[in-house]
Amino acid sequence: MKILTLDDFDLKGKTVFVRMDMNCPIDPETNEILGTKRIEEAIETLESLKESKVVIASHQGRVGNNEYTGMNKHAEVLEKLMNRKIKYVEDTIGEAAQNAIKNLENGEILLLDNLRLCAEENYEFTPENAAKTIMVSRLSKLFDLCVLDSFPSAHRSHPSIVGFAQVLPACAGRIVEREVRNLDTIMTVAKAPHVIILGGSKVPDRLEAIKLLIQNGRADHVLLTGLIANVFMRAQARIKSPLGIKREEEIVAKAHSLIGEYPDVFATPVDVAIDKDGQRVEMDVREIEKEDKIFDLGPKTIEYYSKLISGAGTVFISGPAGFFEKENFKYGTTQMLTAVANSMATTIVSGGHLTTALKQQGLADKINHISTAGGALVLYLTGEKLSMMKALEDAAEKFRSK
Repeated sequence: MKILTLDDFDLKGKTVFVRMDMNCPIDPETNEILGTKRIEEAIETLESLKESKVVIASHQGRVGNNEYTGMNKHAEVLEKLMNRKIKYVEDTIGEAAQNAIKNLENGEILLLDNLRLCAEENYEFTPENAAKTIMVSRLSKLFDLCVLDSFPSAHRSHPSIVGFAQVLPACAGRIVEREVRNLDTIMTVAKAPHVIILGGSKVPDRLEAIKLLIQNGRADHVLLTGLIANVFMRAQARIKSPLGIKREEEIVAKAHSLIGEYPDVFATPVDVAIDKDGQRVEMDVREIEKEDKIFDLGPKTIEYYSKLISGAGTVFISGPAGFFEKENFKYGTTQMLTAVANSMATTIVSGGHLTTALKQQGLADKINHISTAGGALVLYLTGEKLSMMKALEDAAEKFRSK
């Protein structure tokens, strides 16, 4: 492994910055955390740092969406899971945060507020410029070590992901260490045909990765669900009305181009479920009207996709098939996961929402690799060098050259 791990450092008495990804599904109505998988995963690294002064940094949601909240409830969940006091400060880089860090004792854990409350964390930088941000300039002088354990965010070049590793000794946490080891092992034995099932709402990221997956022989069939399926159906002129998403014309044009370039690769829904006065109504895609909001896959699509999954050698699924947080629209996601779990293929399930659903269904034992990472894992499988992994490799090279 080209990166350093916690085992390469003397951690006792050190003040450690730990970039984790505790970004969880949030109920839009109650603001409660729906799935705690990513918080649970953090514990292994924190246990390895029990003789250190630990500062956890994470984001939650994106500015403007329903999941953009503070981290106070995350602190409460972590406290219950670890059965120990977790300090929390409603600040990220200000005086309150700095004082809280300075006052830590050995063995104490402090969770900072949502990193994206700091404007810089909402933009991507080159590593050199990330190191010059106010966030890194202010906080780095308070730490002895940077631990990067945020694999779901590994494809982002945010200051907390690539900046601290420029100016501090840096290593991987236990999640990243395990992800890289397991994925590298799986990909050496992965066999064709490769079936990729993509859902969720982060369409631009998915479009960039799809072409690379196909070109690198990692996608013989791409089964589309969720918002990205709607984009491709719009590109096929099977959905007539605008979807109402940002940069829609550009995104639909890219989807249209991909279909033209790889006409035999993509599978799109034949039937869907919409919301009619709070009720689930299933219909053929040809029956969709302008005011209809698609919330899930229909049973014919599930049957169609399940046949392709059953013949796969390797299956990778990322992103929910619909609005699975609502009881009426769990069907597509649960059926897709069931088909993957029951297949004879090598299976990888990716993303926080899907890992939550997988746990709810009791299917985790039937999956070869489960990762809370979504877009980062998709890009990793394409062979692309992730920003965080490059930062860790560079930090390891500096450390070993001393």
